[in-house]
Amino acid sequence: MQKKHPFSKTTTLAITVLLLFSSLACTLSLFDIDLPSLGGDSSPDQVTVDATPATTPVPSAETQFTVHIPTPLNEGNILVISILDEVTGLPFNAANYPLEMVDAQTYTAALPLPLNAVIKYRYIIAGNNGAQETTSDNLPVRYRFYKVDGIGSVEDAVTAWTGQNFNGATGHIQGLAIDSISGQPIPNLLINVGGVQTLTNSAGEFYIEGVLPGLHRLTAYSLDGSYQPFQQGAQVEAGLVTPVQIFVAPAEMVKVTFIVDLPKNTQQGAPVRLAGNLLQLGNTFGDLNGGFNTIASRMPTLDLMADGRQSITIQLPVGTDLRYKYTLGDGFWNAEHKNSGEHNIRRLIVPESDLIVEDKVETWQTGPSSTIAFDVNVPANTPAGDVVYIQFSPYAWTEPIPMWAMGNNHWVYKLYGPFDVLNNFSYRYCRNAQCGSADDNATRGNATAGRQITTSLAPQDIRDTVKNWVWLEDNNYTLVASPIQARGEEFIAGIEFQSNYTPSWINFTSQAIQNVQGLHANWIVITPTWTFSRTQPLVFNAEPAKDPLWDDTRVMIEESRALDLKTALYPIPNFPVPADDWWIGAPRDFGWWNEWFDRYRQFALHHADIAARYDAQVLILGGDWLAPAMQNGMLVNGQPSGVPADAELRWNAIITDIRAHFDGEIWWAYPYTSGSLASAPPFINNVDGVYLLWDAPLSQTNPTNKETMLLEATRLLDEEILPYKTSTGKKIILGLAVPSATGAEAACIPNSLNGCLDWRALNRPQEDIPAVQINLQAQTDVYETMLNAINTRNWVNGMISRGYYPPALLQDKSASVHGKPAADLLWYWYPRLLGRE
Repeated sequence: MQKKHPFSKTTTLAITVLLLFSSLACTLSLFDIDLPSLGGDSSPDQVTVDATPATTPVPSAETQFTVHIPTPLNEGNILVISILDEVTGLPFNAANYPLEMVDAQTYTAALPLPLNAVIKYRYIIAGNNGAQETTSDNLPVRYRFYKVDGIGSVEDAVTAWTGQNFNGATGHIQGLAIDSISGQPIPNLLINVGGVQTLTNSAGEFYIEGVLPGLHRLTAYSLDGSYQPFQQGAQVEAGLVTPVQIFVAPAEMVKVTFIVDLPKNTQQGAPVRLAGNLLQLGNTFGDLNGGFNTIASRMPTLDLMADGRQSITIQLPVGTDLRYKYTLGDGFWNAEHKNSGEHNIRRLIVPESDLIVEDKVETWQTGPSSTIAFDVNVPANTPAGDVVYIQFSPYAWTEPIPMWAMGNNHWVYKLYGPFDVLNNFSYRYCRNAQCGSADDNATRGNATAGRQITTSLAPQDIRDTVKNWVWLEDNNYTLVASPIQARGEEFIAGIEFQSNYTPSWINFTSQAIQNVQGLHANWIVITPTWTFSRTQPLVFNAEPAKDPLWDDTRVMIEESRALDLKTALYPIPNFPVPADDWWIGAPRDFGWWNEWFDRYRQFALHHADIAARYDAQVLILGGDWLAPAMQNGMLVNGQPSGVPADAELRWNAIITDIRAHFDGEIWWAYPYTSGSLASAPPFINNVDGVYLLWDAPLSQTNPTNKETMLLEATRLLDEEILPYKTSTGKKIILGLAVPSATGAEAACIPNSLNGCLDWRALNRPQEDIPAVQINLQAQTDVYETMLNAINTRNWVNGMISRGYYPPALLQDKSASVHGKPAADLLWYWYPRLLGRE
């Protein structure tokens, strides 16, 4: 049987390795799965699969794995190939196989693997000093891919192990993925070489950096299965770039109906979800809280049938190696098991015709402990439409799970397991999956121990009350009527989403977009991101679970346009450290700058292509982070950035390239403080509008005086911004990011070093900064001042409120106006500025 995995409170990585190692002593193949037998056709184009266990073995083919390791193993250690379960979660339910030594740095194993399977695996060292393989930048290898087409062999090379620093020679791969039928480039395809992975951009391009010299297997994998898996060899030479062009076949779609019979003790009315290894079945392809990969709220929910069973029909790609399970939670919590206690991972190779799959869940429970029913009443001021989530911590906080609504602010959730791997754990409640931000006030923040519970042989009924939610108060704000000059629909009255994306957002962005429409805004600014994950060599691309994927951005644009909101796309980078520190730590030599400009161009063109494909009206480039890349750029420490002398020409070339991809307007986001327009780059003359990111103080006194603030606002507009508009002839749109904190009027939220915080430091899901004083009125006063200043200046083309937090209403210290008095002010001003009232 499978060995139980003990949990302890430690880091996620340590737990991941511990869980992988602990399963070695008693290995169970992940592929020891009963395949259902095929029944007769229910129609000429449809087959039915019976769920009863079949005696026919799964067709398999032997695969010989050979791996080369960087140094010999220490005595007592064992080298293991770990085949992963991405539905339950990469740290859990891995099938681990020891390899046999060929020589001190070469090991091998022959494994029978199911035909047509796509294997996700990695190498680990089991023993007293266990470790997981890492890439050349010392990050854990998430997994490698292998498609089982028949009897075959795989040869891999481990770059390094956790705890080691790699400093050897590497090479690079630069490639292009093309649809083999249409000849068009394929975006959002996952490319993996030697355990290093990336996503293709809108042009189908991909860059794999830091690969060991030698022959590697390059694999291409479609996150939603819409393209068939692809693999081929790629020879990498030290210090050189290997060009690769791959042609990947699209997959046809068929309808698959899943029908499932549930255990008798299933909670009546509880939503049953289908968890799987595809994007549309909740897989994020990223590392989430607690080492999870799937999110419950992104999984499809089955419907109740007349006979008591549940069913769902979905479109799936032909040939997909589908791994799936049924769950009352996610891939780990409340997921189905076999009666023997094993995780029940089902497998289906999607056929060429429509299919009905009939399954039966044996049990939701594992271990001797009984179920725990959580019953909670939440405050009456819980926003209508909010969903209450429960989050568990067996060793660290895992992904929140939606509770079941009973009406009248009453929510329940019944936990069936897995209780074979834990005895004591913590839990807490939050709103809209934003645990750590939209919390029960009794368990606020990520450092909380939560509410404690111990499993029991007898069923437990836990009744709780959330007395109040953090950052949610009943505030009364009195609007003061003002004479407002109507500008018409040409005026830009907008909201900009903040860019701290997490995959749980997508379930709440639809409501957020409706809320933006409810403020009478006519524009919305969506802020997709890419991540700078490495500086040398430079790695800048979209990372699953950190950045919105192609379809996430598409959905937000389409939902905005469906509500008649004009849409601007403003791509922003994610940094592993503050942007100023990142620039200081970057090499910034001539070769590096060439690479940087090339990567930024791809970043801009990628989002220009998305904007063009889904009919966004505007693409916004620029931002305050780009100062070192401007002509004669400087670092925050006063040192020259080393940017090439032809930076101005490079920026003009990028803008020209974008116009070849996108025929909408281009705005340049430029940070504005008093006097900053004097050094605005000349290439701004080649864009259509200037998005001024307002960071100018309106008052330096305490208490503030709104009349004084208005005088300063009008002075800056008339003496600095109007002359700039006149000289350039460009649209001027003001972007306001105003924290709800003392110091907002002075554009300076004090930090512990007697300096000013970046306003983004107060954004969620980052931890609260207790030293900052919340002040909702300060935010409102700044907005009221700016609106009054704009009101009498018809030459200002628009105003956009920045930093809106989409997933939840929070009256916190951030710049988001979601649910704050400043939003009421916009609700009053926007329709009148637009001439709607």
